[in-house]
Order: sequence, then structure tokens, then C-alpha cells
Amino acid sequence: MPSNVAPAPGTGTSSAAGAEAVVPAEAVTPLIRGIAVLRRLTDADGVSSLSGLERSTGLARSTVDRITATLARRGYVRLDGRDAVLAPRLMELGNAYLAALRLPRLLDAHADALADELDESVSLAVGDQDGIRFIHQATRRRAMSLSFRIGDLLPAERTAPGPLFATEWGDREWARWHERRAADPEDRGFPAVPARSRPIEYGEDDRNDEKDRIGAHRTNRANRTNGKDLTVAQDPTVGRDLTVGKDLTVGKSLAADRPEEEPGTGRSAHRLPTLGDDFEQRTAEAREAGWALDDQLIEPGLVALSMPVREAGRIACVVSVVSHTSRHTAADLRDTLLPRLREAVAAMERELREAQHAESATPTPRATAAPSGLAVWTGASKQELGREFIESLARGLTVITAFGEGRAELNLTEVAQATGLARATARRALITLEHLGYITAHDRVFRLTPRVLGLGFPPLSRTSLAEIAAPHLTELSQRLHDSVSLAVLTGDEIQYTGRVSTSRVMSVHITIGTRLPAYPTALGRVMLADLPEPPLTELLPLTPRTITDPARLTAVLDRVREEGYALVDEELEVGLRSVAVPVRERGGRVVAAVNVAMHSSRRTPEECVAEVLPELRAAVGRIEEDLWVAGRFRRVPRT
Repeated sequence: MPSNVAPAPGTGTSSAAGAEAVVPAEAVTPLIRGIAVLRRLTDADGVSSLSGLERSTGLARSTVDRITATLARRGYVRLDGRDAVLAPRLMELGNAYLAALRLPRLLDAHADALADELDESVSLAVGDQDGIRFIHQATRRRAMSLSFRIGDLLPAERTAPGPLFATEWGDREWARWHERRAADPEDRGFPAVPARSRPIEYGEDDRNDEKDRIGAHRTNRANRTNGKDLTVAQDPTVGRDLTVGKDLTVGKSLAADRPEEEPGTGRSAHRLPTLGDDFEQRTAEAREAGWALDDQLIEPGLVALSMPVREAGRIACVVSVVSHTSRHTAADLRDTLLPRLREAVAAMERELREAQHAESATPTPRATAAPSGLAVWTGASKQELGREFIESLARGLTVITAFGEGRAELNLTEVAQATGLARATARRALITLEHLGYITAHDRVFRLTPRVLGLGFPPLSRTSLAEIAAPHLTELSQRLHDSVSLAVLTGDEIQYTGRVSTSRVMSVHITIGTRLPAYPTALGRVMLADLPEPPLTELLPLTPRTITDPARLTAVLDRVREEGYALVDEELEVGLRSVAVPVRERGGRVVAAVNVAMHSSRRTPEECVAEVLPELRAAVGRIEEDLWVAGRFRRVPRT
């Protein structure tokens, strides 16, 4: 396959297999290339120069420019000078998969409650061919905290969920795993994890020592099986204690502790076990035990305990409790938390059964999305951008959004109806997406695969509200030539979390992190107005115009709530005038506010309402659109 359409690394399949895949004759080449660009941006943590994309994809620069222009028009990337940056709206592709899966909607609250109770990170993962992919993360905020993100792909053999998913593998899946291990011996195709060490090799003179070492390890494993705890006093090859028995977790590689010989010795060599070589054995043990451990398989210090959540007899997902060795050893994690994890899994399985029963009791026709207006949008885009707009790429990505809650399985006709595409166009897009592994087909019914989460979701899943708002604040400031700010409410104060200043001689200069009292600011008033009982104590007169009477301020907040904006004229500081509107999350709750501030000589209050307020509301509307997409299946940090 040409390099410009080859599968990206980290897809969970062997590189050899991917390179030999034959592109179907009806595949849409621009869609293949566009997805390759999105994957390279994802691997680059969401931002890359256009020349970098040219090098990493093997595409011509003109092709990269057209693809990024089309993705920018779609709202999936933002062009910032010579860089392409993934935009929050791209998460609608992953949201389509998560909504169709329905597990996050049903189980996320259980995972969050378990994390709160145990004060440990909890994750939900699904199998993605020979890897595992996270669909939910409830992470504890600590100096040493989990850095995995929703959508991250990990090699199955280096995780606790992996052996559990592998209990359902057949010969084909095991063959794929062996091929991938051989083709990618360092796990370079999994950017979310540290590279696995190269196989360690030793000369002929060391073989007897290694045989003794492995034999002792096997003996100790047998003793552990018989319920005995043994300690080998001294590991002769590394000069440190090696504890075996109850505290030895299956999956730790012996070779990892062995020093590598200097190159150029000329001695014959043989390959020793490396991290993950015991995966089949761990899978057999997980099948028998019903749970699995990860004792620092990803990196030193990281331990995890996992159990499968089953639906209709098969594994729907795996829930994991993740900790650090400074808090728990792997054995301690198992002994201490396994009973509570069993209870949580039972509750999750009960939730799935009840949902299935409710769906069966009230059967409804398979839902289809309303026509997306794609034809009108693509026509307008083509007219505006000309040949820089790739219509087939935009149409192909829209096919992914046809799936969702109540639309987990769609046939060709339903996809065409949901997108407004002709059946022939929808069919070619489905063929392409199936070839790339983003869709599976069975009995003429199509489903999304977890691989869809690999299209930008990992880097975007950690995006904060301030990061979402930043480009919109910049654009608004450039349009109005005034300072623009984003703030959140903390008690009876506002805290600035985003800021774009102008270069005027007379302008408003406030730094990010600054706190001000909420009552005399426009930002504070639109957020206070959303509270059932706003704190209105200690109303000090900061200027002669500051409202300090609680009853009068309450009436002002009532008007702000009704009108949807606040205008404050010289109440915080003489000469300072500002207008603000609230930022609301999907449920309608106010989570922040945006204002435009200026010197009172710049505009009258009436001009602020007539000229500034419409632009401000439009900018906040765009922020909310991005926030709603980004926050559909995760909590967006406010700062």
C-alpha cells in the first residue's frame, strides 16, 4: 500500500498485516488521506506544523493544505499560522461511538462513585482487536496521577484488562497478536505507553545461569500455586532481593532485571523473555480467576486490578482500579480492593440487565438521525473554498456521525437517510471506513468500532474550558479591538481563567488567576444570577457608583437573569465599563462567563448593548457549542 494511505501506528493491528492490506477499488482515497492526517495529529498530541504533516503522512504539501482546509471548514481543526491544531468539535466522531456503545451513559456514574469511595483512579476499557482502549477515566488529582486519556490505546499484554479480553480470543486474534508483537517489538505503535525494551540477549556462557534462574522462578510459581510464600534471598544476576510467592504478580519479566551485555563481544546469543511474553499464561490465569493484575507492566510504580463487566454472557467492558506502589503493592491492591470491586461489577451488570429489560419491554423502531443538511453545507463550502475543499472527505466523516444513541446498528439505507447522502456515496464511504477498521459489517448492518476514538479524542479529552474558549476570545478581541476575558465563580469572587488584551494606550490589564469580588463586576453578576441564593454579604463601596444595597443588587440580578447579560458601569473602578454573558454547559447550568471590558470613553452603555453584545453572544455561542461536544462524555475542567 502506498505510504500516503497506510494505516497509522497504534491501530492495534500488526504493521505487517496493515502493509499488506489491499485497498478496495471503491474506497474513497481523499477520506483515507484525511483520516491519516487526523491520526498523525492525534499522535502528535493535537498539534503539528503543516510541513510536519507532509513528512509524517508522505502526502504532497498541496494535498495536506487541502485536507486541513476542509477539516478546518468542518470545525475539526484550527489553522494557527503554519500549524494545524485539533479542535473540540472533532470529538463528535468519538461521541458517536460512545453514544452508540451506551456503556458510558449506564456505567460512568458507577465508576465515578467507586473512585470517590476508594480514593483511587478507576477506568473503563473496551477491547480493540489486540489492544484495549479506554472509554472512561475517573482520575484522582495527585502529584502522581494517572495520565491515560479516554481513547488511548494500550497493548493488551501490558495491561490488566488485556488478559480478560483475551479469554474470548480465537485463533485469528491470537495470530494477529503474535504478528503485531513480531512486527513491533518495542510497542512503538502505541504512543500512550513507554516503549517496551528490546529483547535482551546473552552469550553462551550465561545460559546455564539463566536456566537456573528460570527454573527457580518456575519452582517458586509452583509453590505459590500450592499456597506457599517463598523468598529467594539473593538474585545472583542483579544483586538484589527478589520476592516470590504471594507478592509476585504474574506478568513481571525476568529479563527486565538482567543487565544487557556490551555490544561487540562476538558471543553467540539467544533471546530471553521480554515484557508480555507470558501473556498467554496470564490469560489462562485470568480465565480461571475472573480478575487480572497489572504489576508495573506499563511503567514502574503503576499497578492495577481489573474485572470484566459482562452483558449477555460476554465481556462488555473491563473496570480497573489503578494505583501507585507508594499506596498499594499489586498484591495489596488485590487483597484489599477485590471484594469491593466485585460488588461494583455486580452493580454494573445489574444496571446493564435492567437497561436491556427496559429496552425489550418497550421496543421502539431503530432511530435514525435527522438529515444533516450536508448537501447545502458542502455546496456552500465548495463555493467559498473552491478546489481547496474536498467534498468526499467531508461526506465520509459525516457518515460516522450517523451513528449514536439508539443508532448503534444501521444499514446502508439508514446511513444514507441520516446523512442525506446518495446510497452510492454512503456505500463507498462505508467501504472505506470498514477497510480502515472504523466500522464493522455483518449481515448488511454496520457498527462503529472503538478505533473511532483514536481520531483526536485522547488529546482533546483533557481540554479545559479555558483552552476551549481561547481561540474564540482571541477572535472576539480582534473584531472589537477591546479586552476580552473568561472567568469562573469561586465563592463570592471571580477568578480570571482566560484573557486577551488589546495594545491600546488606555486598556484593561488583568492577569490570569486574578481574583476580584463578584458583586461589582459584570462577569460576577451573570454567574451570581444563576445561583438560587447568591452570596451578597460585605458589599463594600469600591467607587461612588458601586451598588451596596442587598435589595437593590438582588433586583439587578433578577434583571440580569431575565435579560441574559450584565452591564456594569464604573462600579469596580472609575472609568471601567464592561458587558458580560454567561457560558452554560449542556444541562443549562452556568459554569463561567465572558466579558468585553473597555474605558468608558470608548463606547456609551447603549453602544455596548447595540454593538458589543451581539458579537459577545455569538462568540459565547461558539464556545458553548465546543463545550457541549467536549463535555458530552467527560467533565471539562473549568480552569
